[in-house]
Amino acid sequence: MDVDRRRVMAYRVAALGLAERGRKRPGDLPVLDLGVQEYTPGSVQVALAARTDAELADDRLLMVWAARGAPHLHRRKDLKSLVKALWPVSDADAAARIKSGQIPEGGKLGIRAFTVTAQAFRDVVHSSMPRGEVSTQVSARVPAELTYDCRSCAARHIAGNVWQHSGLAGGVQVESRGKDATLGPIRDAPPLPTENAGIEALITTYLRLLGPATPLELGKYLGSSTAEMKKVWPDDVAEVRIDGRKAWLPHGAVAELAAAEPVPGVRLLPAMDPLLQARDRDVLVPDRARQKEIWKLLGNPGVLLIDGEIAGVWRAKMAGKKRVDLSVTAFDGLSAKVRKAVEEEAAVVARGREAAEATVSFG
Repeated sequence: MDVDRRRVMAYRVAALGLAERGRKRPGDLPVLDLGVQEYTPGSVQVALAARTDAELADDRLLMVWAARGAPHLHRRKDLKSLVKALWPVSDADAAARIKSGQIPEGGKLGIRAFTVTAQAFRDVVHSSMPRGEVSTQVSARVPAELTYDCRSCAARHIAGNVWQHSGLAGGVQVESRGKDATLGPIRDAPPLPTENAGIEALITTYLRLLGPATPLELGKYLGSSTAEMKKVWPDDVAEVRIDGRKAWLPHGAVAELAAAEPVPGVRLLPAMDPLLQARDRDVLVPDRARQKEIWKLLGNPGVLLIDGEIAGVWRAKMAGKKRVDLSVTAFDGLSAKVRKAVEEEAAVVARGREAAEATVSFG
């Protein structure tokens, strides 16, 4: 089957729960199968609010360092399988995930880098602790190859990519971020893995929500390499083509892809929303100049989704504690009807940011 990018976008929008906003509790949303990354404080709640009108607080969820070592909201009940699926499949895979100019020799430790760091977390974190204190104590317990000299604080630190990649296996949750960031132990944390298990299921979940895709995109999503992902690529997936380019999708999703059609409507999605986690950016946004407006080195904006297509960007600023001001820049002109819909959707962002109201200005 050969499909165009328009149909792929329609499929992903539906698979990620953006076609219509229902009343499911956050933990029941399909998007939690892959997790929701927190890019800036509060961005997770905005992503959830775009998908459900239900109460956003859900005690079945917690924040952990997951894919690429980035903070993600996940179901507590999924951690037992997630920690095994995210564990490196080989020393080469481990080296690819922690490759950094800060620790040029660190990759040579392979999986051992993950094991010793995760064990250090388990030795250190038994209660809520400031992130800096955890870093100091973990750094002192790992091989020197995983640490570097930090000029700003005149100390030797463990490289951030190593310790965040190892945090879930170390039984650590992210309690808060920012100036007063704290880490704490995961209640009834799953044991430290000894080998990978379930990588094929994780890949299938990625393909179901962000497919059709290839080992190249999956490698980028996990911070690994294409070669390592090819070795563990599931057999039970269907080959499809996106405008002639080969990709894969779970067999059970092929009919949904074939029938997918864009759904009218407006959504304001935060930076690094699950929809933006797909690594085939030419499918998400064909125009390279517009890609640069969305994915920046620092300070990514949110995106404006209109009728299933990314049609602009937005930023938000709190005005006191009760109002959030949104600045929306569309790639093309907006009709009066669409502007009104954007203004109505801004109230959803306000709900996610725990603000009473929102204002919108158009750039």
